[in-house]
Amino acid sequence: MSRCPWAKTEPYILYHDTEWGVPAHDDRTLFEFLILEGAQAGLSWETILKKRDHYRAAFNRFEAAVIAGYGWKKVKELMANPGIIRNRLKIEAAIGNAHAFLAVQREFGTFDQYIWDFVQGRPKQNAWKSPSDVPATTPESDAMSKDLRKRGFKFVGTTICYAFMQAVGMVNDHLVGCFRHAELAKGRAD
Repeated sequence: MSRCPWAKTEPYILYHDTEWGVPAHDDRTLFEFLILEGAQAGLSWETILKKRDHYRAAFNRFEAAVIAGYGWKKVKELMANPGIIRNRLKIEAAIGNAHAFLAVQREFGTFDQYIWDFVQGRPKQNAWKSPSDVPATTPESDAMSKDLRKRGFKFVGTTICYAFMQAVGMVNDHLVGCFRHAELAKGRAD
């Protein structure tokens, strides 16, 4: 079975085979990926995957309404939590992003409705043959980043936005030789 070449370790293989590139439409899942992609900035995604359960516990399973209510005591608690990335800017960004996320939900009904509009509501099917073909940014991720920042989101640069788009299946960036590419192109998530 051929996989994308980055899926070499156990956490990456499991993530690649079951989650990466699968279209996500649940608001809580989308918020989780938005926060985790921001936390990953400057680090490896494997680091985040290994800490993901800790993040879910520390950040109330990514319930945006709860996170929006975090105060300085919770920030202090999170800064002392060795299970997550203890970066004050990233922690404070997660709280601010929860506020912005809730505002988007109020405006659009769901975050899903808002975010998937950047790809006209359907996953973009790419046909990359080699890892060097896969872009770090696209016009869609540029537009997403610009609009998210305008709405007050932090840690949402265009590269982070493109990684988010890959993670939540807004684009199918599995290489054409990977077994998941054809499955996801046909609409099969499992």
